[in-house]
Amino acid sequence: MTTVDWIVVGGGITGSALAYELIRQGLSVLLLERHTELQGGSRFGYGGVAYWAGTTDLTRQLCAEGISRLRGLATELDADIQFRELDLVLTIPAALDPAPIAAAYSHFAIPPRLVDVTTACQLEPLLHPHAISGVLTVKHGHIYLGATVAAYRQAFMKLGGTVEVAEVTRLLRDRTQPEQVTGVVCQNQTFQAANVVICAGALGRKLLASSSINVPLYFTHAELIETLPVDVKLRSLVMPAVTKRFELEAEAGRADRDYLWDEPGHEPTPAILDAGAIQFLDGSLRIGQVSRTLTDPQAVIDAIASEQAMRHQIGEVLPALAQLPGTWHHCLVSFSRDRLPLIGAIPAVQGLHLFAGFSNPLAITAPLAQRFAKAATGTSDDLLPQVALTRFQ
Repeated sequence: MTTVDWIVVGGGITGSALAYELIRQGLSVLLLERHTELQGGSRFGYGGVAYWAGTTDLTRQLCAEGISRLRGLATELDADIQFRELDLVLTIPAALDPAPIAAAYSHFAIPPRLVDVTTACQLEPLLHPHAISGVLTVKHGHIYLGATVAAYRQAFMKLGGTVEVAEVTRLLRDRTQPEQVTGVVCQNQTFQAANVVICAGALGRKLLASSSINVPLYFTHAELIETLPVDVKLRSLVMPAVTKRFELEAEAGRADRDYLWDEPGHEPTPAILDAGAIQFLDGSLRIGQVSRTLTDPQAVIDAIASEQAMRHQIGEVLPALAQLPGTWHHCLVSFSRDRLPLIGAIPAVQGLHLFAGFSNPLAITAPLAQRFAKAATGTSDDLLPQVALTRFQ
């Protein structure tokens, strides 16, 4: 049986980017993905690149590296990832004073500027002027995730990488050294490797837990409405200025609630709705989003009620979108307890690594994948320890 240097488990945006970077370093790499067609957050994500949103030295550096990389990625991968920069419009409800909300954004690397209702409606004519007291706006990156994942995979395979459609059911361990991971077991196959890295997003926790490995990785059930191409033209990415998702993640990922995630049937925090929308270059829209911290990945959700809630909320801000024909979708989105990803070796287990838990994935995945891959070949990196799992010990 052939043993590769690295097995990457999960073929979404994080796994595909990391597999590409590892093989660029001259390593032999096998990428395992359980679906023949893209699923999860890489299928239904908005594609936004919040490169302006760094708030610490670490995140500012990563965001700057990330946008620099993305601006040249299409050329590097020799594929169209539909990269563009457009206006992000952060809406402020009519009942709220815009000034303190704008002040709350002053610590970002590129603070959004506050504009009045008239200027806001010039930026985005679909806005309902009576629903807002103003907006915050800043340039925001955008890619088409499906095209980007496909581009990474194509470039990976051109360099000699292998992609297999297979669902990993458990980790393979050395019989004489149980703390050593030597590969993975799928339903009908076993693959061996010197190193295994889990890039399975929300499902990474369950996979690791099946091998009695507990990591502070959590997930939300994200819900959205997707339309076919329409004639309505949305110029910008519209999101609320006062978002609830990050607060939800911080509460649900608290250390004293970690035990709730070890079994289905719990909801550590109530669901939230951040009403927003983006239109892709083909004219289709994604409208959302509801986020739920249900600990069962297979939890049943009332799709009809969720869709009605999303349509009602988006209709208050962007009335032209409220009744567009569309389909409700649902996917899992991973996160950590401190908004930083979980990257690097898993403590006390040799040959096993994690690359997951991104709250702002598209701004920082590319530089972190590149840094991880260089470190895998012995290059010293003083940034990676800041996102290592050991920071919680």
